[in-house]
Amino acid sequence: MGLYTSHVPGDHERPNSSRIKGERLNQSEALYDVLIFLVAAVVVVPAFRRLRLSPILGYLAAGILIGPYGLAIIRDSESAQTLAEFGVVFLLFMIGLEISLERMRVLGRYVFGLGTLQVAITGLLIGSIAWAAGATVAAAIIIGSGLALSSTAFVLQLLTERGEQTTHFGRIAFAILLLQDLAVVPILMLVPLLRQDEGSVLVALGMATLKATVALVLVIGVGRIVVRPIYRIIAGTGSSELFVAMTLLVVLGTGWVLSLSGLTMALGALLAGLLLTETEYRHQVDADIRPFRGILLGLFFMTVGMSIDLGLVWTHLGQIVFLVISLLIGKSFLIAALCRGFGLTTSTAARVGLLLSQGGEFGFIIFGAALALGILTFETAQILLAVVTLSMASTPFMAYAGSRLSAFLEKHAKQDLAHPPSEAEHLKNHVVIAGFGRVGQTVAKALSASGISYVAVDLDHERVSKCRARGMPVFYGNATQVQVLRNVGVEHARAAVITLDQMASANQIVAALHKHVPDLSTFVRARTMEHSRHLEVAGATAVVPETVEASLQLGGIVLESLGSSTDEIMGVLGKLRDNDYAELMGIVHGKDGDGEEQK
Repeated sequence: MGLYTSHVPGDHERPNSSRIKGERLNQSEALYDVLIFLVAAVVVVPAFRRLRLSPILGYLAAGILIGPYGLAIIRDSESAQTLAEFGVVFLLFMIGLEISLERMRVLGRYVFGLGTLQVAITGLLIGSIAWAAGATVAAAIIIGSGLALSSTAFVLQLLTERGEQTTHFGRIAFAILLLQDLAVVPILMLVPLLRQDEGSVLVALGMATLKATVALVLVIGVGRIVVRPIYRIIAGTGSSELFVAMTLLVVLGTGWVLSLSGLTMALGALLAGLLLTETEYRHQVDADIRPFRGILLGLFFMTVGMSIDLGLVWTHLGQIVFLVISLLIGKSFLIAALCRGFGLTTSTAARVGLLLSQGGEFGFIIFGAALALGILTFETAQILLAVVTLSMASTPFMAYAGSRLSAFLEKHAKQDLAHPPSEAEHLKNHVVIAGFGRVGQTVAKALSASGISYVAVDLDHERVSKCRARGMPVFYGNATQVQVLRNVGVEHARAAVITLDQMASANQIVAALHKHVPDLSTFVRARTMEHSRHLEVAGATAVVPETVEASLQLGGIVLESLGSSTDEIMGVLGKLRDNDYAELMGIVHGKDGDGEEQK
């Protein structure tokens, strides 16, 4: 009898019903785990923020609390780990998005020279010490590689909070971190190969390198031909949902294609970021994808916290503290020495060394992968996870020590009084223009004629494409999103000019700038006098009501044609502009001869 020959359910159909119930149960358990993760994050992370500690430590603490070695609220969660892996994917995508040709040109010597030497020498020294202490060659390579990396998340967060990203030492630190982030991909490719014998490792590594090179050429080559036109079409629809969906498709699609070829999704995500970094859409992409990255990366750190065995850490606490102190001191001296070798001053070298002395978040990924493959023992992996966590927690203190030591050295060391010429400034002391229509373009021409640099943001993709074809620094993006403005350096700008037609959008941008960059001079185009008053209350430095100002200019031309002198005309117009056009308010809000309200 076939399965569907009877309309009455029989005994043979009951296993299928049980399977459905089992699937529902698994779904319920997965939902329960996700809810616990969210509750822990909402409760613990804000507490760490109130203590002015990094949210990353909050996520780690939340994971420890709810994990199998804490309160055991969650004993194991495959679904959470799967989501956490996507956090790493989006992190690498954001890193790829930051690697612009301009930054490479400005910082290339420090990225590929200083950064490469730092990773290679630090990894070699730490690995050699681990091997001398009894680790296998494969384990020593993993330990050296993992601890050579610093925490991009911690360091960039500190630099951003203190407004030090564009300082000389901040740019040097960023250059080293950039190379470290790029080094993660070959390290992750190397981990599974270390289980093989020496000869096969070399062969496999050569094949992996060849695959990565071919993938890079294909993705970048094909992507440049296909992706930009598709983004242009999507942007033309004006749909923010489609724009976000396109970005997710590029990130996950590229990662999936590379995973089919035997490479990692992380490499695919990095290549996707490289693909978009030189397009006019990268600032909007960055703003759209950042929330996904933040949530998923937080989940990743929570799963790391779940894997830390507090009992084992307590047993080896003395050894762990010794290793943390040794790591912080050793990396500080080594990085500082390398910086001095590249001609940096002693004060700058010391500050960079102390700032990058900790282990990094990619150490968690490398050590976790090595543990899963049996290259590291459980005990060794636990000790390394604890070392990285505690060293990351020490970052604010090391940064403070670096600032104090740097100030001391600059004050007392004669050789530090004359700083070497720094690299070209990038997005600093410029003017940000929100809206690049006729008004925005006129302002840009005036700035360019005066030798003042600017960066513009506009949502008209055709206009952006034409302007960029002429070499103008215009990017596609929604200026009402604070992250888009931050991406074009509004926090380090001389001024902001808002020229948008939409009154609500202009109001929103002015309010956001007044909140996040209160000292920034903000000049705004207003539609009406009423709108002008609203913008002034919102925090605008100066507002130009478009219709009123145009009327005054027209009146000046009429007076000139009737024989009035330039001084007389300027006096009349100046009097009418005094006190924010106070004498015109009654006219503007009244009715004209046709009974129509003035605009």
